[in-house]
Amino acid sequence: MTQEEVLKLFEETGALLTGHFELRSGLHSNRFFQCAHLLQYPRTSALLCGALVEKMKAELAGLAVDTVIAPAMGGITIGHEVARSLGVRFIFVEKEDNALMLRRFSIRDGERFAVAEDVVTRGGRVRETMDIVQAHGGHVAAVGILVDRSGGKASFGVPLVSLLEIEPVTYNPSDCPLCREGLALVHPGSK
Repeated sequence: MTQEEVLKLFEETGALLTGHFELRSGLHSNRFFQCAHLLQYPRTSALLCGALVEKMKAELAGLAVDTVIAPAMGGITIGHEVARSLGVRFIFVEKEDNALMLRRFSIRDGERFAVAEDVVTRGGRVRETMDIVQAHGGHVAAVGILVDRSGGKASFGVPLVSLLEIEPVTYNPSDCPLCREGLALVHPGSK
């Protein structure tokens, strides 16, 4: 699946928004990927996650994972579908007191993981998830994401595969032209 085909699916499902947005990273942008809109369409999300798995297999020959893990909320559907396509177990981490925690599941010592996520700008939630896996004795072998908003700058010390690599314009809040124009700031991401 080409990047153009992926972007077209985001546009067709209303998952690519334009306006004035505050990203989870704190940066502002004129574009926002709201994957929840795409995930309303299970066949479309299954198609994209299947394409992500195929790309991971092609780029990471010999990729061996026991489990896929994802940060809640955005990564849950992605992670579940990636795990289904890989034929492995799926678990997730979730927020508690504003930090990600492993609450409902356990990790076996030496268990090999792929971290799945919908969109990454700076990758804070992926890093938190990786830290949790490592703190519980697991090993992260790869990261798979639908949209890499970093323009290829995100790095996690393990192979990273994305379906769409894009670098939308972002601004520091103190130097945001959209703020200066007086455009209403929208916080569309998870809380």
